[in-house]
Amino acid sequence: MSVFDGKRLPPETFKLDVERMRRGWYSDKYFLNIVALLAQLAERDERFEGASSALAHLDLDLGSVDVGNIEVEMQWFPRRKPYCLVVGVDKALAMLKGCAGYFDAQERFVNTYDQLEVRAVHDGFVAPYGGDPTHVCPVLKVRGRYRDFALLETPTLGAITRGSRIATNVYEVLEAARGKAIMYFPARFDAHEVQAADGYAYRIAVDVFNQRSGHSVKPFVSTDAQGDWWAGAGGGTIAHAAIACFLGDTTEAMMAFSRIMPPEVPRIALVDFNNDCVGDSLRVMRALFDRWMELTDQRHHDQARRFKLYAVRPDTSGNMRDVSVPPLGDRRLDCGVNARLVFALREAMDNAWRSWNLPRAWQGPAQQWCREVRIVVTGGFKPDKIREFEALGVPADIYGVGSYLLSSCDEHGTNNDYTADVVRVKIHGEWYPMAKLGRAPCENPALEPVA
Repeated sequence: MSVFDGKRLPPETFKLDVERMRRGWYSDKYFLNIVALLAQLAERDERFEGASSALAHLDLDLGSVDVGNIEVEMQWFPRRKPYCLVVGVDKALAMLKGCAGYFDAQERFVNTYDQLEVRAVHDGFVAPYGGDPTHVCPVLKVRGRYRDFALLETPTLGAITRGSRIATNVYEVLEAARGKAIMYFPARFDAHEVQAADGYAYRIAVDVFNQRSGHSVKPFVSTDAQGDWWAGAGGGTIAHAAIACFLGDTTEAMMAFSRIMPPEVPRIALVDFNNDCVGDSLRVMRALFDRWMELTDQRHHDQARRFKLYAVRPDTSGNMRDVSVPPLGDRRLDCGVNARLVFALREAMDNAWRSWNLPRAWQGPAQQWCREVRIVVTGGFKPDKIREFEALGVPADIYGVGSYLLSSCDEHGTNNDYTADVVRVKIHGEWYPMAKLGRAPCENPALEPVA
C-alpha cells in the first residue's frame, strides 16, 4: 500500500478501463501516431538511416539499429519545489501491468509487461526537487521496447501528478496546522470519479506526516468513496440544508440527529445558519447536555452517548460578520470565520455550564462536558490562514479544508508537474544516454524492482 508496509495496491483496486486504455483512448494523440509509425517500421524491417550527434563520438554501427523495435529507458520525475509527496505510483504500475503490449494481426492483445524492466518507489516517498531538470529524482523507471508502453505516458503521468498534488497539498496544510486534524472536504469541487484516488492520497499524506512529525493525526474524509482504497468511511456534520428542513432551528436539527443516528457518528453541529455562532452553539449545548445528564442519571449510558456533542462548526461566509463579532471596519478581521469569532466561541462554550443552574454534583461533569466540545473551523482555509491562526493561538481544534487541496498553480506554489523522458536507448545490447538537451538520466536509490 505504501512506504509503510512495502506492499502495493493490486491492479483491481483501480477499476481501470483497460480495453480502451490499450487502444490509446486516454493518450495524447501523438503517442498513437508514434506507435503506429514504429510498428510499420518494424513490420517493414527498416533500419536507421540518419545521423546521431549524441552518439557521433562512439564507434557504433547505427545503420543496423532496428528503430521500430527500439528499446529505451524512460524515467518519470516530479518538478515541484522543494519537494513533493509521491502518490499514484501503484495506479501507474497497474496501467503498465494491464496495458503494456500490442495488438497482433488478428487484433488480439499481446501483453508484454513481463518483458519490461520496471523500478518504482512506493507511494508515500518524498521526492526533492531543486529546480534543475538535469538533477531530478525519478519515481518510476521503465526499460523495454518503447512502442509497447508509449501509449501509457499520458495516463501514468496523470495518475502520479494528481495523486502527488493532493498528497503534497494535504501535507503542507498539516504542517501549517501543527498536528491538528484536517477534515478533507474537496469532494464537492471535482468529479465524483476521482474521490477514491484523492482520498487515498489524503490518507498517505496523513500517515507520512505522522511518521515524520511524531503526531498521531486521525484521517477525516467526508465520503465513503474517499476511503474506498484504505477501508475508511466518510463522516462529517449536518448540512445547512438539513437545518433548513428544520425551519432554521439548529438545536431541533441536532436533537433529532442525536436521537436517531448511531452513537458512533460524531455529533458536530453546524452553527452559522442564523449568523449567530455563539448563540446557536450555546443553545445546542444546553439541549444536548440536559438530555445527556438525564440519561446518565438513569444509568442509560449507551443512550446518553447519543447526546455527547463532539464539536461545533462555524462556517460563516466571507462576506458576513457574525453577530458576536464587534465591527472593526476591517473586512478580514470582521467577516467569515476569523480569530475573534473563534476566541469568543471558545470562551462562551467553556463557561456555558455556569448559567445552567445545575446541582452541585453536576457542575464538575458539566464543566468537563463543555470543555471537551471541539471547534471545527471551515470556509476558505489555506496554509497561510491556518498558520496565522496557529501563531495567534486561536483555539481551533480541527481545520476543514476544501478546494485548496485540489489547487495546482504557480501562485499557490502547488503546481505539481511531472515529466516522463526517454533518457537512454539500447544499441547492440548496451545502454547509451539519449535525452533531449537540458535533461539527463538520473538515479534514485529508493527505486525498487517491480515484479
